[in-house]
Amino acid sequence: MSVTIRLYDSRTQSTDDFVPLVEGRVGLYVCGPTVQSSPHIGHLRSALVYDLWRRWFTYRGLDVTLVRNVTDIDDKILDLAGETNEEWWARAYRYELEFSAGYRALGILPPTYEPRATASVTEMQAIVQTLIERGHAYPAPDDSGDVYFDTRSWPEYGALTHQRLDDMASATDADPRGKRDPRDFALWKGTKEGEPASASWASPWGPGRPGWHIECSAMSKRYLGAEFDIHGGGLDLRFPHHENELAQSTAAGDAFARHWLHNGLVNVEGQKMSKSLGNSIFASEFLALARPIVVRYFLGAAHYRSTIDYHDGALDEAEAALDRIEAFVSRASRRLAETRFAGVGSRDVPESFAEAMDDDLNVPQALAVLHDTVRRGNAALDDDDLDTAAREWQHTLAMVTVLGIDPFAPEWRDGADGAAQAALGTLVDKLLEARQSAREAKDFSNADRIRADLAAAGITIEDTSTGPHWSLES
Repeated sequence: MSVTIRLYDSRTQSTDDFVPLVEGRVGLYVCGPTVQSSPHIGHLRSALVYDLWRRWFTYRGLDVTLVRNVTDIDDKILDLAGETNEEWWARAYRYELEFSAGYRALGILPPTYEPRATASVTEMQAIVQTLIERGHAYPAPDDSGDVYFDTRSWPEYGALTHQRLDDMASATDADPRGKRDPRDFALWKGTKEGEPASASWASPWGPGRPGWHIECSAMSKRYLGAEFDIHGGGLDLRFPHHENELAQSTAAGDAFARHWLHNGLVNVEGQKMSKSLGNSIFASEFLALARPIVVRYFLGAAHYRSTIDYHDGALDEAEAALDRIEAFVSRASRRLAETRFAGVGSRDVPESFAEAMDDDLNVPQALAVLHDTVRRGNAALDDDDLDTAAREWQHTLAMVTVLGIDPFAPEWRDGADGAAQAALGTLVDKLLEARQSAREAKDFSNADRIRADLAAAGITIEDTSTGPHWSLES
């Protein structure tokens, strides 16, 4: 059966059928972090969005090559490294590790390739030279070593964001004195006084370093080719970054990305995160507020193109929703173990779930299907309808695997949380043994006291035909 995945293309501003450039394969380039400072929750949300796209493409049988770059050199990295009196590359690597730790904590799969910008300078220079030869770029006349993209030479400039050149803001990424037009942007930046020699590469236009936009054009081409399926990134990157990428790559003769995806941003208490408001939440702080799987559920539950608003109680809501899933999976696995129903059903997602995910990755609708399945599964267990319960259990396992929120997957049981869970389990099991001994001795007051103590600690006891089982209350 043929499968049609539809996605909202930011360039065409329409929802289109996705047809891979190469049958059975997907090339996906995602703008990764500029490693100048610690990641915030917006960075986590963006990486998670494309992790979900990748997982769904893979589930649908496509071979995905995901490239997520690391911008390890730019003006801010140099400036901030100077303020802290450290090597710019040391600062970049230190924050790159923080980003990687945040991605790992959320169960985000490693990209197929994760190139650093500084490893592709030769490829960047080749594109710049091509643009000069084609009449779409020019060196600054003041011998500064700067090279600019000539925006007026390219009639398609503005195609991604549907803007007219004369309505655009001036580019602020380089000294404007050598520009023909204020909107021209830097492809190459000549070394300036006071900049470290280690941040400079030889070039036909003099020693310097690449501009920000040319980096992604070079890396996407190097790892995915001159034409590839999808370019993704945060909504805040549409202009000028993605607009400039598109212009310089197509002006150089490359077809570039066939589709553009942009994820929404994260607000805090109804306001956009910003340093001036002092409301930015760093990834490490956010991950300390709840279990990482709960953070993943919260950041992934909204439609990827929508804005998420974090507010007090939001993680509690995510925890409660996830606990309902976890409780059913645990209950069903216990009840069905060693019965003839344990192997009933197939571990495939329900058709309604697939339809939602095929429709521009509609995770909110997919989660509605997941929770409906959990409710039906619990009702079947209540009615001792083990055949139905087994089928809903298998569907649930398939859906949480695709979404990366299987609470019993190894990645969520490792580390301190896993150790704490194991320690709690040992203590509760000892109390359950004491309760069982009291019941056998007809000491019901003591047995009831143990149950009440556990309930006061938020632990629910379920007496079944195979013995008592416990779970944390949601």
